[in-house]
Amino acid sequence: MDRVLKAARSSGSLNLSNRSLSEVPTEVYQNFDGASEGDNWWEIVDLQKLILAHNNIEVLKEDLKNLPLLTVLNVSHNKLTQLPAAIGGLPSLKSLDVSFNALTKIPEEIGLATSLVKVDCSNNQLVEIPSSLGQCVELLELKASNNNIAGLPEDLVHCTKLMKVNLEGNKLTELSDPIISSWSVLTEVNASKNHLNCIPESIGRLSRLIRLDLYQNRISSIPSSIKDCSSLIEFYIGSNKLSSLPAEMGELSQLSILDLHSNQLKEFPVEACKLCLSVLDLSNNSLSGLPAEIGSMISLKKLVLIGNPMRTIRSSLVSGPTAALLKYLRSRLPSAQEAEASTSTKDDMVAMAARLSITSKELSLGGMDLTSVPSEVCSSTQTTKVDLSRNSIEELPVALSACSSLEVLLLSRNKIRDWPGEVLKSLPNLTCLRLDSNPLSQIPTNGFEAVPRLQILDLSGCVASLPDNTAFASLPHLQELYLRRVQLHEVPSDILRLQKLQILDLSQNSLRSIPEGFQNLSSLNELDLSDNSITSLPPKLGLLEPSLQALRLDGNPLRSIRRTILDRGTKAILSYLKDKI
Repeated sequence: MDRVLKAARSSGSLNLSNRSLSEVPTEVYQNFDGASEGDNWWEIVDLQKLILAHNNIEVLKEDLKNLPLLTVLNVSHNKLTQLPAAIGGLPSLKSLDVSFNALTKIPEEIGLATSLVKVDCSNNQLVEIPSSLGQCVELLELKASNNNIAGLPEDLVHCTKLMKVNLEGNKLTELSDPIISSWSVLTEVNASKNHLNCIPESIGRLSRLIRLDLYQNRISSIPSSIKDCSSLIEFYIGSNKLSSLPAEMGELSQLSILDLHSNQLKEFPVEACKLCLSVLDLSNNSLSGLPAEIGSMISLKKLVLIGNPMRTIRSSLVSGPTAALLKYLRSRLPSAQEAEASTSTKDDMVAMAARLSITSKELSLGGMDLTSVPSEVCSSTQTTKVDLSRNSIEELPVALSACSSLEVLLLSRNKIRDWPGEVLKSLPNLTCLRLDSNPLSQIPTNGFEAVPRLQILDLSGCVASLPDNTAFASLPHLQELYLRRVQLHEVPSDILRLQKLQILDLSQNSLRSIPEGFQNLSSLNELDLSDNSITSLPPKLGLLEPSLQALRLDGNPLRSIRRTILDRGTKAILSYLKDKI
């Protein structure tokens, strides 16, 4: 404890989580007043971050007011039954987490902590949210799930910057129009598992809303104003009392996931067949049939219909693959419409993938026969993963440099000829690059300097691409390297300097020998040398035991190791080699 407290005096951050504490140490409330022996008073920093999560603390004292510079307070997963009024005496507090306690009330003084940006009071026994929270006008995120809250105070209309609200598992009967109207920048709302009877008309004011979860309530209708939620991507309203859907639902152009399971729907409106959905769950409703126009929803990957009294569609189609059901429904369209529906445009598919990437941060465009990188890829500045594999792309556009958050770039099986160094050096967070099966010309000697943080690199099948023997030294963080089918006659010497390498695939080459330097790859746990021309292995390779878990040697004319040993697997081979040292 003394060591942790001493470190906190210089960092301003104290983490005492998971220490079976029954109370907060007195030294914490004292805010390090007076330097202990060996400390220099001028080096002491006031406490700014305090984490006391996962303990058995029952009381927070009023002495909390002695920490005026505290910005983060986390006392989640304890045994608190109340909070001190001193919580309002923390003018710098930005994040408060009191979740998973036994709180029945939050003091009104919380409204004095006007710097609050995030409040998490979920999984308690609260019956209300204090009206004074409306004074915290900087609030961006409010979590109050799994309590006994029956209503929201109208003063929350002043929290106009709220972006995420989670009220799941309470006893709310309504979301008032004034409150919803004021939360106009919301992106996520979860009010599932409540007693809501309706969706307020003002829902249309939430033009930035991306995710709306109203699962398991008592909602009987959706207002037509839902059409103005123009950014909505995910809408969950299963286990309610819906008997119909408004035609205006068809105007939600960004909607990708629509969950309507366990309602009382008797039909799916034709107008909603204009949606570019990827998932549509209509299970456990009262549908006797479907409009043939659903067959034209070319982006639909999953259509769930079980639990409906279908009379016009065979049960084998209802429970079978979505693609087969869509094909059947298309066949029921007039011939002109069927032909149009069967022709899925790349633009539609790219647009749908771009919408999905807003929440997943992953953009998947593999196998779409693209000849160039779509502009949607270059404009997705928050995306962390882009899959462009199995296309016919010949080069990467300079505009891709704008994707500064990109961590994973998959370009396998394309037609890229030139090493995209200029683009890659503008992607500072890139950790995974797959360029296998491209007709890459030789990579410049300094080519890997553009991607110094790479952890995974795949150049398999790029026969003419490998640079000289010193290039891999520019990749000190590399953990996985795949060099299948690149016509290697010897192992590049600088690979043996990659201390973090865990997986090395050199299969399907023309290697005749393995250098002793492999013993230095102490992190290696997979080594694939299959389908080469190796006749013997260096005994010192056995020193990689026990870190090396998989050594693949099939397809080599090995003469120095008996077949009975080879057949016993990696451990036996390494033990045999080590015994020969």
